[in-house]
This record gives sequence, C-alpha cells and structure tokens, in this order.
Amino acid sequence: MNTTTQLKIDGLTCASCVGRVEKALNKVIGVTEVSVNLATDTAIIQGTASQNELIEAVIETGYQVPVKVRQFGIGKMSCASCVKRVEQALLKITGVVSASVNLATEHVQVKTLLFVSEEQLEQAVTQAGYHFITLKSDKVTTQVSQHQVFYEKAWWPVLGAALFTLPLVLPMLGMLISQQWMLPPVWQWLLATPVQFYFGARFYRAGWGALKAGIGNMDLLVSIGTSAAYGLSLYLWWSFDSPHGMPHLYFESSSAVITLVLLGKYLEHKAKRRTTAALRALENLKPVEATVQRLGDWQQVPASSVQSGEKVKIMPGERVSVDGEILQGNSHLDEALISGESIPVSKKAGDMVTGGSLNLDGILEIRATSVGTESTLFKIIELVEQAQGAKAPVQAIVDKVSNIFIPVVLVVALSTLLVTGLVFNDWTNGILNAVAVLVIACPCALGLATPAAIMAGTGTAARLGVLVKDAVALEQAKQIDLVVFDKTGTLTQGKPVVNEMMVINGNEEAVLQFAYSLQINSEHPLGKAVAEKALAKGTLPIAVEEFQVVAGYGVKGKTDDNLLLMGSSHWMQTLGVKLPSDQIKIVGASVSWLASQRNDQLTILGLFCFSDKLKPDALPAVRVLQQQGIKVAMLTGDNQASATSVATALQLDDFKAEVLPADKAKYILQYQEQGYQVAMVGDGINDAPALAQADLGMAMASGTDVAVSAASFTLMRSKPSLVPTALLIAKQTYRKIQQNLFWAFIFNTVGIPLAAFGYLDPIIAGAAMAFSSLFVVSNALLLQRWTLKEK
Repeated sequence: MNTTTQLKIDGLTCASCVGRVEKALNKVIGVTEVSVNLATDTAIIQGTASQNELIEAVIETGYQVPVKVRQFGIGKMSCASCVKRVEQALLKITGVVSASVNLATEHVQVKTLLFVSEEQLEQAVTQAGYHFITLKSDKVTTQVSQHQVFYEKAWWPVLGAALFTLPLVLPMLGMLISQQWMLPPVWQWLLATPVQFYFGARFYRAGWGALKAGIGNMDLLVSIGTSAAYGLSLYLWWSFDSPHGMPHLYFESSSAVITLVLLGKYLEHKAKRRTTAALRALENLKPVEATVQRLGDWQQVPASSVQSGEKVKIMPGERVSVDGEILQGNSHLDEALISGESIPVSKKAGDMVTGGSLNLDGILEIRATSVGTESTLFKIIELVEQAQGAKAPVQAIVDKVSNIFIPVVLVVALSTLLVTGLVFNDWTNGILNAVAVLVIACPCALGLATPAAIMAGTGTAARLGVLVKDAVALEQAKQIDLVVFDKTGTLTQGKPVVNEMMVINGNEEAVLQFAYSLQINSEHPLGKAVAEKALAKGTLPIAVEEFQVVAGYGVKGKTDDNLLLMGSSHWMQTLGVKLPSDQIKIVGASVSWLASQRNDQLTILGLFCFSDKLKPDALPAVRVLQQQGIKVAMLTGDNQASATSVATALQLDDFKAEVLPADKAKYILQYQEQGYQVAMVGDGINDAPALAQADLGMAMASGTDVAVSAASFTLMRSKPSLVPTALLIAKQTYRKIQQNLFWAFIFNTVGIPLAAFGYLDPIIAGAAMAFSSLFVVSNALLLQRWTLKEK
C-alpha cells in the first residue's frame, strides 16, 4: 500500500543537494515518487518503503533527519506481551521511527520525527489499553503518594486479598493434622468472590484489553485460569444434591492464585525500584536552589535559572549547583556519586568543579560555565537513562518468543482439558490441570530477564565511575580481546615537563622566547610544558601571526618575516632538515625541535626534551587486562624512543609510535582484520576516529567532548584501572542476562509439562510463577553488590 512520508532534512544548501537527496531516495526499493523542497528543507516521498529505510538513505548521503527522543511511563503492563503490544501501537503512528519499552522501569523511549505530537503517542497507548504517564521527578511522585488513601496504595490489593484468602487456605493445613476446618460452601463463595472480582479486577481489565487488541498477555492467562477454577467450584456446588457432606470446591485455588500473583507483582515492583537506585541517586544530586550574585547582592534563586558566566557561592555542606571554575576559596569536595571516587578531592582557585558534588568544608565562589542541559550531571543522568531504557540485541530473541508464547500456552491448556476430559473422563482434573498450565506459564520472567540485568549492571557501572552509552555496548564489551590505549593523558599523566632545553643556533633567551610565543596558543600538553618553563623564567612572548596547528606534527606561525616551526623529528625530516641528533644527547622520551625559516632556508634553533610520568594505576590496569586473556597495545604520535620507554615499563603486547591522528583508525582496522575484537581508550580529539572505528570506544571524561561522544563507554575518572573494571562489569551483566534467560525458559519448559500432566496444583503453579519473576530480578540485583577485586 502506497503511503506519503514527509521528512525534514538538515544540511540542504543548494540545488545540487536537492538532486543528491532525491537520487538517493529514488534508489530505495518501494519508492515511487520523491519531491525535495529546498525552501522548506522537506522531502515528500510516495511509496511503500519504511521510514527507517528512507532516513538511512538520507543519512548515507551526508545529511541529517532531525528526530526527537521522548521518554514517558506506561501503566498497567504485566509481561513481555504487553511490551510488544505497546511498541506495535506506537510504531503504527506515522513519524515514529523507533519505540523501545523497558518492562523493568515501565518506561518507553520513542524516537519520532519532529511533527509527531505527544497527544498522538498518548492516544496510541491509551487505545492499546494502557496508561500514558508523563514522567516526574521522584520528589513529586513521593509527595503525591503520601496523599493517597489506603486503598490506592500498592500494598492494599495484596493485603486485602490475603485476608480473604487465608480462611480458605487454612483448612488445607488442617487436613495435614487430621482437622476438619472446611468452611460451608456459602462462606467459601462469600470470601472468594471479592478476591476474584475486586482484587483480581486488574487481570480482567488488562486481559480484556489484550483480547480486543488480538494478542495475549499474563493477565489473560491469570483471568482465564482463575475464572475456570471459580466457575468449576460454582458448578460443583450447584450440582451437589447429597443431603450429607459437602462438595469438593476449588475456591481456595482461584483466590490463592490471585493473591500469590498480586504478591509476586508487588515484590517484583519493589525489587525493580532497587534496580533504578543509581539513577534516583543521581537525580537526587540536582540542587534545587543556588546562591547567585545579582545586582551586587547574593540572592537565593532556583538552580535551573542560573546563567552561564554568573558568580555562584557554595557554602560548606551544600551541593555544587552548576559546573564552574573556582574564583575564590579552598575546600574539599566529595564527588563519589559522580566520579565513583570515594576520597574527597582538594579544590582551589582555578580548579573546575562539577554540579552535584558535595562541598565539605570551605566557602567557594565559582563562575558558572555549564548549566542546565549542558551540565556534566545532566549528561550523566541522560546517558544512564538511555542505557537503562535500551534493549540488548539478545532481547530480540525474547521478543520473538513472547509473540507466540501466549497462543501456544492457550493451545496447551485447551489440549490438557480435552485430553483429560475426553480420554480419561475426568473433566474436574482436566480443568484444574489446564488452570495450572495457564497460571505457571507467565512470560513475566522472560520480559524482565534482560532489562533488569541491564539496569542493575549500568547502575553499578555508574556508581563505580563508568557510564555505558547503550545496551549494545555491553554485549560488545564481553567479546573484547585487545585493548588499545592512547599514551599521553591516558597511560601517562598528560602533564609533561621540559627537563632539558638545548640551544643549537642563537642564545637561550631567544630560543625560549620563540618557543613560548608559538606554544602560548597551543592546547597540546608539550606546548603547555614549554609555556610553564617560560613563565618560570619570566620570559615575555612576542606577537605571532598566522598561528596554525599541523595535526600530528606540531605548530607554526610568523613573527615579522620569520616563519617559526616547532614539532617532531619526523616533521623536520619531512621538511628536508638534517637533524644533529648524533651530536646531541637527547634527555627524556619526547622531543620537539624549534626551527626558523627565512628566505626558504630552514635552520634548527633548539631542541626541547620532555618527560611524562606514568599514571600510578597504569601498570596494574595492564596486568589485570592481561590476566583476563586480553592483549594490550598502544598507539601514540610520540617518537619511537618515548613509545618504547612506556611500552617496556608497562610490558605491552604491541605498540606503534609516530602515528598520525588520521592513521590511528587505520591501525585499529588492521587489528580488526587480524581477527581481534578491539577496544580503543583515548581522551583527545585526535582519538575520535579510532574510538568510532573500534568495536568498543572508551573515552576518559577528562578528555574532549568529541572523544566522549564517539565512545560507547565513558570513564568518569582519568584512570586506566577503570578499563578492566568496565569490561568486567559488562561481562558480569551479560552473564546475568544469560542466567536470567536460562531460568526463565526452564521455569516454563519444566513447569508447563508438569502442570499439564497434573503434577502441579494451581496454587503451587501460582507460587512458582510469582517466584520466577522475583527470582530473575533478585538475581540481577546481585550485580549491585559487585566490586572489582584488587590483585
């Protein structure tokens, strides 16, 4: 069926752009007509191609289709079938690119084109039979819940159903001690009816909604099963005509199953809240108010209203309200919930502070640098939310199983009834066995197995200082067998110092002045080291024009009619300069030559030698990785001597020196072609292509935004030891996913045949079903207790 799709396209600048996009879209199978409007930046496409295929075609041409990521809550879900139903309802909306429902958080993450309204999403969810919930902060939710009457509390259905069910179940215990406590049929009916139709009403509502949508879910199974036991009891009571004794009724089975399922769902809900503990802890770090200097006075204002550049005061015991630079004051900050580092960090004027940190002692005045959605805390929360709301690739198997699971169970239950009734002429047991099949075959455990583990794993990772971008990264991380590190700032401290300066032509003062004048604008660690030496000597810079960074080589700029160049030995040799290396004793691992070019004549003025210390945990990190069977390599733009020194000290398996930024990704590709699953660890702009090329990119948060955005894992502390921590958490999380899926399948593959052959009473089946969901969530929660064992 032909449909009309409208896409907003970013990046169109001219008629050739229009032609390029139209050509790409026309190549998509199913497209019959394309019209791209340059004035409105819009493409209108006719045909049968899907939105995702069209968007991919646009992106492949180098343009972007802006999408909006929305997150909201879904109420009344009960199992994996509900997840599929909500996703299908949302995907039917024109403009919805993807929808991912997380049963554990009861949240949905939807990617839509910009024209899709929230009202459309809400309508689709409501028509599917579920509640659309706009997400609020935990504080708001808590305040609302405190005003709820008792019968609206989560525990009320469990307690109420249990009070009515207990008198029905006690006679079963009495039979074990030869006591006859069985209630008259009328009393059994009076107790069972409220449980069935008041406390169990949620199962009927949700089950009916599923039937209308043409699918099945847990609620449908429970409502059919318990209704069968309740109806059988009514029939046996009505048809019993003996004046002596009492009929054998099964009101206790229907009531006990409902009570046990309600108890299981309540405990499951409580356990699921624990899996989001890390996210709630981060949310609670958001300061509500800030003390800001406005119109010459210090004023208390909402933290959300602070503007970049404003001066903010932080008192002892207060949380830092924004990211900023300390202008005045000294203090110690507790950054544990942000960085994972439990030791208070000393801060002074000039240091940067992160919003959400706890100021322990001194009074600080800071200048706000990042506020609102640009703050570090907001980005951390956003990353954790995305990771916890995402689906692992293995979840696709579960989704396929859950699609056919309910119909298969209904067929098995019906077959059990018919075989037992027709073949063995025992309709009573046939109904009870069918009820047991329906009750034990709940797909809740299957639906919770993966998301519960992902939530617990990513939460634990965040607590330890590792942010996971998505669930796909967790699956990739478990396969890594080669970790490639950048050197400067990753394995080393990134703060080299000039330990020797040699003058070849000219005098020491002029050589240092030229070098300082060039490097004063450089962000490179070697450049900063030159600047620090010059400042210590009291050297004043001269004006440098046309300053330019030559990526991977060095820097250059003009002073009057003199072109100054400062960079690597490789660069100088490329320029045709014969270096006097044999006449000079090079001290230190890294070197940088200063040269002057005048009248096309290039002259070496001096040589700067640098040294950079290894990070204290670099060697232990490498050893832990190698003990896990993972090879460790290094890529660096530094010279061979510098690279060899570091590689020898760390006992690396491989290293490459004098690697240009553009070539780092090529070396990663070479490793991949050798059959390695590669993780790249870096922190600079020049590492971004390699991070993107690697099977798993891991960026130090102390690095550039470009590097962090290209990585799948972000390490909140600039410590190499977080690399094995991150990989171990990923492996542990994936192991929990496998364990949960195994047990979820075992519960059903073993339980259903036992129930069908009459070896499981409906009450036992109900308890087993409730236990299965609780088990997978509790198993996932064990990840929260995981810590890296030091070796």
